[in-house]
Parts: sequence; structure tokens; C-alpha cells
Amino acid sequence: MDIAELLLMNAVITAACFFVLWRIAVIIRDPSFVDSWWALGMVVIAFASLDITHGPKPHGLILTGLCAAWGVRLGAYLLWRWRKQGPDRRYKTMMGKAEAEKGWSFEVASLRLVFALQAPLLFIVCLPVQLGQRGVDGPLGLVGIAGMTLAVLGIGFETIADAQLAAFKGDPENAGKVLDTGLWRYTRHPNYFGDLCVWWGLYLIAAETGIAGVLSIAGPILITFLLTRWSGIPTVEGRLRRRRPEYEAYVQRTSSLIPMPPKKA
Repeated sequence: MDIAELLLMNAVITAACFFVLWRIAVIIRDPSFVDSWWALGMVVIAFASLDITHGPKPHGLILTGLCAAWGVRLGAYLLWRWRKQGPDRRYKTMMGKAEAEKGWSFEVASLRLVFALQAPLLFIVCLPVQLGQRGVDGPLGLVGIAGMTLAVLGIGFETIADAQLAAFKGDPENAGKVLDTGLWRYTRHPNYFGDLCVWWGLYLIAAETGIAGVLSIAGPILITFLLTRWSGIPTVEGRLRRRRPEYEAYVQRTSSLIPMPPKKA
């Protein structure tokens, strides 16, 4: 299977899925559910790559299995959260500003600012599970085993963090408070830390398959940038600093991303 052919077919699948999701968003007037597709869409691409490259190979099976374990769990959680909490305020604000400041309709704004933007980002981030399906047909080496271990750690870490956050938000007594127990005691963003462990772990597995896998490093680099510099930590922390007075003290004593013991006051 030629690399260009693999990527082209997956690009078509990605574009088709996002087009359908965009039309659904226009009908229900809410693009918030796209966050769940950020995870589920990568699972679709992983299985598509496994089929296109005529698997199974050990590396491809492990990449697909780990991606599915991560993506199905996270995607289901985000869908549940969307159904429970309703439209995400970030997207409501985004759509409102586009209409007020640029005169865009919901249809145009949701396409240009959400779906047409997220499609290529998803495609690039999941390069390891695409390009890692090619190459060697043998058991995992030391690098691959290290990557698998890191990815499993990340899935577990993120799962626990999301469960702790859901339980915290589900208790009315915690309204307006800051979660600083469990994994959240050691890092302000344990869910993002888990995400990064997963995608750098998948990259290590892919890198063991050959030069194409090595070059898929663009994926973990992009997700690292997105979570630490663009739509992840900056967005969350900006909102919490404005709305919760206790958050500044939490910032002072707690690591931003890498889990570490909290600093003394």
C-alpha cells in the first residue's frame, strides 16, 4: 500500500464524516458534539487504516486496539457530557460572535470555524495510527513496548481523571469550588496529561515500523501544541481564573501538566 494512497483514502473518509456531522449540527443548531468526534473519528481512521493496509500486523493491531480503547471511552464520555450539560458555552460564544461581528450565518460559521478546521487537525494528530500500520511485520521491540506502556498509562490516567471530575461536578455542594483532590492534586490537567501520554506512546509504536512511522511525529507535536498552547489549557484556565477566586491559589501550588507533589503554601 502506497503511503499517498493510504493518506488520500483516509482524508476522504475524514472529510465525508465531518461533512455529515456539519449537516447534523446545522439541523440541531449546535456543533458542541464535535468534541466527541475528535476521539471517535480517530478510531474510525485507525480501523480504516488497518483495513486499507490489509492487516493484521502486530504493530497495526496494537495501534488500532490502543486507539480504540482511548477513543471509544473518551468519545462516549464527551457525548454523555454533552447530552447532560447541553450546548458548550465556547461554541455558543463563537457562533454568536461570528454572526454579530462578521455577519455569518450559523451554517457558514459552524463550517468555517468548527468542522473545516477540526477535520485537518484530527487527520494530522492521528498520523501515527495511519503510518504505523505500514512497515515491519514483526513483534514489538523495546521502543514499541515502551510506547505501549506509555499509552496504557495515559488511558488509565485520563479515565480516572475524568471520573473524578464528573463525580466532583455531580455534587451540588461543589458548585463554584476547585477540584484539588485525587489526580487533580498533582496536576491541574490530568486529562490532558493522559492524552499526551497516549499519543506520544502511539508515536513510539509507529516509529518502530520505519521511516514513515518516524515522520508521523507531526501528530503528537500538534496535539501537544493544541492542548498546551491553543484550545486546551489556555482556554480552560482563562475561564476558571475569571470565575473561581480559589483557582489562583490552586495554580500557585499545583503543577500545570506533569504530575508533581503540590508546593507548600
